[in-house]
Amino acid sequence: MKITVIEGSPHLKGASSTIASRFIDGAREAGHEVDVVEVVRLSVGMCRACNACGASGPCIQKDDMTDVRSKIMSSDMVVFVTPNHFCGFSAQLKAVIDRFYSFSANLKTRNARAVLIAASADKEDWTMDAIRIQYDGLCRYFNMQDCGRVLAVGCGSADAAQASRFMDEAYQLGKSL
Repeated sequence: MKITVIEGSPHLKGASSTIASRFIDGAREAGHEVDVVEVVRLSVGMCRACNACGASGPCIQKDDMTDVRSKIMSSDMVVFVTPNHFCGFSAQLKAVIDRFYSFSANLKTRNARAVLIAASADKEDWTMDAIRIQYDGLCRYFNMQDCGRVLAVGCGSADAAQASRFMDEAYQLGKSL
């Protein structure tokens, strides 16, 4: 299976990316091909809602989203990785997801799979509620099969993530695919 991991953290070595690295280890060990997109390294403009793409593309913006689109459309699975920013996806990940509009008609027909990995400094599980809801909506809208999630509470740093049970949970999820 070909997997595209979209890391939406503004920090290259943050908690969510650290946990995602264990998912990637497990998936690769299981024989899957994994491609990682680090959003912080990209130049991705916000969706202008101009509708020039007509929901099937291409987008009129000339930026790194062209490569991201290609990776997603050639993948069997998309993994959304985000820190919990005020009870939601990071702005960086959200900007990429909003740009899915330019190929949403094509994405809906792919019947791809999806995984969510989110990390929160807060120890309260309810702080992940909006992330859960948004992810569920994305899966439903894009016809993606939810293949699992790691919602890592109490992981506000890479060190906290390393010391948590969520590292093994992510590894096992990747390996089980």
